[in-house]
Amino acid sequence: MEKKKTNSVTKFNKSKNGSKVRKIYSINDRLGRMLIVFFLILILLVFRIGWLQIVQGSELKESMYRQLTTSKTISPKRGTIYDSTGKALARSAQVDTVSIDPTKIVVEQENSNDIDEEKTKALKEKVAKAFSEIFDLDYEETLTKVSSDSTNVTIAKKVENDVIQELEAWMKENDIYSGINIDEDTKRYYPYDNLASNLIGFCGTDNQGLWGLELKWNDILTGTPGKVTSAQDAVQDLIPYEDETYIAPQNGNDITLTIDANIQAIAEKYLKQACEENNCEDGGNVIIMDPNTGDILAMATYPDYNLNNPFTLEVDGWEDMSSEEQNTLLQETWNNRAITSTYEPGSVFKIITAAAGLEEGIADADTAGVFSCDGHEKVSGITINCSDLSGHGKLSLRDALKYSCNPAFIQLGQKIGAATLYRYYDAFGFFNTTGFADIGDSGSSGERSGYFWNLNDVGSVELATMSFGQRFRVTPLQMVTAVAAIANDGVLMQPRIAKEITNTDTGAVTTIEPVEVRQVISKETSDTLLDMLETVVESGTGRYAQVKGYSIAGKTGTSEPDYTSGDDKYVASFAAITPVESPELVILVTLYGLDGEGSHSGSSVAGPVVSQILSEVLPYLEIPSTATSDDSGEETTTLSNVKNRTIAEAKKIIENQGFECETSGNSDDIVSEQMPVAGTELIEGSIVKLYTEDSDTRVSQTMPNLKGMTLSEAKAALKNKNLNIKYTGSGKVTSQSITAGSSVEEGTVVEVVLQQEIEE
Repeated sequence: MEKKKTNSVTKFNKSKNGSKVRKIYSINDRLGRMLIVFFLILILLVFRIGWLQIVQGSELKESMYRQLTTSKTISPKRGTIYDSTGKALARSAQVDTVSIDPTKIVVEQENSNDIDEEKTKALKEKVAKAFSEIFDLDYEETLTKVSSDSTNVTIAKKVENDVIQELEAWMKENDIYSGINIDEDTKRYYPYDNLASNLIGFCGTDNQGLWGLELKWNDILTGTPGKVTSAQDAVQDLIPYEDETYIAPQNGNDITLTIDANIQAIAEKYLKQACEENNCEDGGNVIIMDPNTGDILAMATYPDYNLNNPFTLEVDGWEDMSSEEQNTLLQETWNNRAITSTYEPGSVFKIITAAAGLEEGIADADTAGVFSCDGHEKVSGITINCSDLSGHGKLSLRDALKYSCNPAFIQLGQKIGAATLYRYYDAFGFFNTTGFADIGDSGSSGERSGYFWNLNDVGSVELATMSFGQRFRVTPLQMVTAVAAIANDGVLMQPRIAKEITNTDTGAVTTIEPVEVRQVISKETSDTLLDMLETVVESGTGRYAQVKGYSIAGKTGTSEPDYTSGDDKYVASFAAITPVESPELVILVTLYGLDGEGSHSGSSVAGPVVSQILSEVLPYLEIPSTATSDDSGEETTTLSNVKNRTIAEAKKIIENQGFECETSGNSDDIVSEQMPVAGTELIEGSIVKLYTEDSDTRVSQTMPNLKGMTLSEAKAALKNKNLNIKYTGSGKVTSQSITAGSSVEEGTVVEVVLQQEIEE
């Protein structure tokens, strides 16, 4: 009988006694055990997956989000700086900062987490090329950044929205997001470029104040940054995240200045003209103040600079300078000389000596023969000259001020004495800074104080020279503040540059009130001194500062070089108060670095600048004028509007008005423009230029220097250039509205002031 086959394996093992024992293993048994192991592993795997998914799922999910969490700082908006009329002088706008994480700009190999070096290199080159084109950067430098091992590299700061949109469009088109970050930021703008630049100052790329009021008030303007924590995927899309936090930034405060942008612009215009025409080697400054409140209405410095591009100056040879030379020039140009530089005030300081003499009862205004002048004064063997070497003879104090007589003030100073004079210097604020920008504890405005001899070191010569304003130094702000006290019934006010601080988050407004420092002299002394200073402008050395229709009190100043210190330049200045009967403005014009070869006196150089500025500022402030007619003595006619008429018709109308007409068009052509514009008041014989659409080529001329010319000479010089004249006064030209040497369109009306010559 045949045996049935089975799936078995026979094995023989030795028994303990050495005999063989046969064991039979079934293949099905082995497979069963393998299946049991497999199912056990499967059960464990399912259990593990379930545990991770159900029990630990939420925790692991949050862990993943935390790995993708991004924390960004939200920059606060820096506060706006306004002028007193509400014009924004410095403001911030929303921009962005673009940065990258180069370690994330990579391409991985297929089916592997390893980096594909060749494709990654190509990607980085592509990104660098796009950045260099979009942000106008150097390609090689950008590629170095993109290829670096750093995890955070800034590509571009303060990027405008239109450029960001271009970047985002490129990222979408090329499907490249990983490693590119776009963060919100703010950028500082200065809408009026150079206006009040030396006062306002500027910020760095991090929106932190670096100079001027921006630095001084940085803590007030800056605010506090905010923060947002969120999660993003590889393409920077937000992922739901329970712990997302948002801390809002606290924006900076707005500050309203006492500065009036219109008055500031007028002051800067005539200051620049004066510095250029008189070759003021070291520039100049103008301060205009309301004596009743201490409000600074204008603080102009020349040269100035563009606040939107403060690290580059528009000067000849800038590109050829070394970095050290550029840095030195930048520091000098950025300085606000009105507060950071000191100067010898010269004869303007005689106001202070006169005030002390009047207040102490040592002198009165009009007692004749109190002082005498032979053209010089000898002090301890040293001869000190008067401006008039022939001498003024016997003088009252009014006459001494009117003629700016040095010997008379030396004699007055000797009567007062050094100790008493120093007491008044201190009372007028010359021994301390004014604190004009102290509305917070942030930074320093760079304001300096005056430099005087130690009282114990004041001998007879020092007493003599300081009596007429030389051989010590003060800041222009100290000087104008002291003069303002004379105008304010003898009360010294702290200069005020800020009126209000506004919390931009709550709208709360903090008013910076005017600060009365002290009563320096009596109202009686103030009134007497104002009357004397009005005489200076009416019939003394200050006549060039006259403004028709307004009463002006003032004093000239010409500080001579201190040759012992190597200085060979003059400083010309003029301080004025107006209207005398109820002062509303005090102005100080200071011009530095004048050569002794040319005109350099405060009377002839600084006086006309005061007249020009006040001639525009006083009407702007609607301060009433007593003028009733045109001082030119010539009748004027209002120029008609001839636009849209034929050339033939227009010429006939203009010539019938008593004017000359010039045009390059044909008689049948239509007038599209005229110069001067319709409504301009012109004297007989003025030139009117007519233009058509086919002949609208304007012609410019170089403005001639009219100063020192008679009226007929000035008229001829302007007519030769096809320019028109508007004039006031009589005598010789002391100022002109357009700077000599500048380009001016034919037909333009040039305003000039004529005055009788003043003996220096």
